[in-house]
Amino acid sequence: MTETASEHIGEPLSLDSTAQLLTRITSQLGSQLSLVSLNGTRRPMHLTRSSAPTLVAVAHGSRDPQALRTVLELLDRVRELRPGLDVRLGHIELNEPLLPDTLDGIGRGDAVLVPLLLGRGHHVRHDLPLAASAARHLRTRVAAPLGPHPLLVEVLYERLVEAGWRDEDTASRGAGVVLAAAGSRDPDSDVDARRTAALLSDRLGGVPVVPAYASAAAPTVPAALRALTARGCHRIAVASYFTAPGRFATVSAAAAPGIAAEPLGAHPGMARLLLHRYDQALTGTASVHGALTHTPLLASA
Repeated sequence: MTETASEHIGEPLSLDSTAQLLTRITSQLGSQLSLVSLNGTRRPMHLTRSSAPTLVAVAHGSRDPQALRTVLELLDRVRELRPGLDVRLGHIELNEPLLPDTLDGIGRGDAVLVPLLLGRGHHVRHDLPLAASAARHLRTRVAAPLGPHPLLVEVLYERLVEAGWRDEDTASRGAGVVLAAAGSRDPDSDVDARRTAALLSDRLGGVPVVPAYASAAAPTVPAALRALTARGCHRIAVASYFTAPGRFATVSAAAAPGIAAEPLGAHPGMARLLLHRYDQALTGTASVHGALTHTPLLASA
């Protein structure tokens, strides 16, 4: 169920309602913003009109208003990297616009749904293809989730360095990292998280990296911290394997005994990866066990 802020007359806007208003404004004016160059002048129409399918970034949604702000900032980076591309946002739950509303607002044409999710799971396998099929006025493709991917590992590494990870930690036998992720009952989600943990361990020169989960799967972040401590690790960092801030990211960071990295957020590498998944979906070069779908227009459309 979507949360809505109070709309009583005379009440001040809450953070949630302010964020929702910002989302609606961004959705309505996104195409107009692409007509303005960085120096404030209007771009020629022949340079801005694009036959490229609309990129629909699909976020999970969060009660934390900072999550929405982060995703909007990320999409601004995507627009900067590819001017003229129609980039829109839809949420699975908790925030507006919800994905069906975003798809309804596109009109006829083509769209690629790019999940801002870091691995396979129920949303990627079921919710997004279902939403794509329901938008019968569109030709739609669903891209693979963002992870695993080496670009994500680089972002994770940089977030750890920003939080205080040092070169000496990489060389220390007493160092360890917990990769804190959301968690899923889908076993392939665990496979994807473990793959990312292995890649991050390689990036850190062999430092042990243990995936852990905030919900639905084991081990939990506290359990992973205890396991690393039992292995003799005395300097343990928590890498935040979340696209944006939210309850799970906050709880995971609070369990850290020392270094707690920020979520992946609006890092430039995330914007590049989002476009990479979009391009892969268009060329059919990557899909994750059925994550890539195509819905033709109805003959009567």
